[in-house]
Amino acid sequence: MNSSNVRTVTLGMGCFWSPDALFGHLPGVVRTRVGYAGGTSANPTYRQLGDHSETVEIDFDPQTVTLGHLLNVFWSHHNPANINDYKGRQYRSLVLYRDKRQFDVIVQTMKKLEEQGAGKPDTEVSPFSEFYLAEDRHQKYYLKRYPDAIAKLGAIYPSHEDLVNSTLAARLNGLAKGYANMEQIVREIRSWPLEADERDGMIRLIRQIKW
Repeated sequence: MNSSNVRTVTLGMGCFWSPDALFGHLPGVVRTRVGYAGGTSANPTYRQLGDHSETVEIDFDPQTVTLGHLLNVFWSHHNPANINDYKGRQYRSLVLYRDKRQFDVIVQTMKKLEEQGAGKPDTEVSPFSEFYLAEDRHQKYYLKRYPDAIAKLGAIYPSHEDLVNSTLAARLNGLAKGYANMEQIVREIRSWPLEADERDGMIRLIRQIKW
């Protein structure tokens, strides 16, 4: 989970709460955070986005989950031409790439979609410039609907930042939204490169959460 091989991609597909949970539940995703990107306005906020869009920033281990797979999940879970029936820059279908390698994968994935008869996605593809972290209340939105979960996780993650940046919170946020179940998460935790006592303690703790 702390692999030096971790890569990052930033995606926009409408309101960022659901994408945070969608990608957070996937094995190989190390961290998710929601924020604002894709524009030029300085210091955007939820109330004043300027020309930015709501996005999710995904840190992932390409040895476990490929960018191509993430992009397939991305395009299969939203309609780029009509996001939330909203016309504007806040909700855009958006892929922000960090290097030529990522750009090439994006182009190849879009080409495959066209070849499969899905048509070319109405998605903006642009180089990444800057990501502005969204306000605390937007991070791990679905998980925070369960106060007992947040309280119990406080035993492992003493600060809000620690919680938001954790792989475990990403998985549980996915569970809270209905993208994963507890047994899937437990099986994955058993494969994490942690000491046995730490893994067992983490599993005991999350099994005690009142959902």
